[in-house]
Amino acid sequence: MIELLHDYWRAYLFTDGYQATGLVITLWLLVVSIAFGFCLAIPLAVARVSSRRLIAAPVRLYTYVFCGTPLYVQLLFFYTGIYTLNVVQTTPLLSDFFRDGMNCTLLTFALNTCAYTTEIFAGAIKTSSPHEIEAARAYGMSQFTLYRRIILPSALRRALPAYSNEVILMLHATTIAFTATVPDILKIARDANAATYLTFQAFSLAAFLYLCISFALVWLFRRAERRWLAYL
Repeated sequence: MIELLHDYWRAYLFTDGYQATGLVITLWLLVVSIAFGFCLAIPLAVARVSSRRLIAAPVRLYTYVFCGTPLYVQLLFFYTGIYTLNVVQTTPLLSDFFRDGMNCTLLTFALNTCAYTTEIFAGAIKTSSPHEIEAARAYGMSQFTLYRRIILPSALRRALPAYSNEVILMLHATTIAFTATVPDILKIARDANAATYLTFQAFSLAAFLYLCISFALVWLFRRAERRWLAYL
């Protein structure tokens, strides 16, 4: 273990030469995908519960596809599949984007977590108190104001426990990023194992780092739940 830490601790945590690796890349994948997924999921969740089929049906199809297929297959599709299309290869902007493993990984993770988050938020919106909605409409609120001031704040608070599970699962899902040659924690562990043959030590250190991140996320979400779910 001492030999492994001496040679690879910097790559596990920060950087390998001039390239960010390990813990930094894993956190970057998690934060960016969760941020984009969260922002996209709110309007999609509103569309998901819409009574208009033309609005709800495309969102339902999107969540069905991304929740019904493995994340690993989705990553392979975006990383190796789309780039084989002629339209992508002949378009400089698309070619540059899909040729980069980090871009493909972030796109895949963001779309995947957005699909699950959309379903979580849509379920919370559907369980909104009808009495609160009736009171808001009696007060004269428009549909936009109703969602902005009544439905969404309440639904997002109630969805917090389920959403915390999605964030933890997304952290665990980042372990497949090495498929797209992204130097996350697991890829560094695999490289360290290949170079030193210290299999137990290499993957134990990776597991310890993932465990620390998970505990930190659980602690943050528990504090958020105590604050925002105290009177629900």
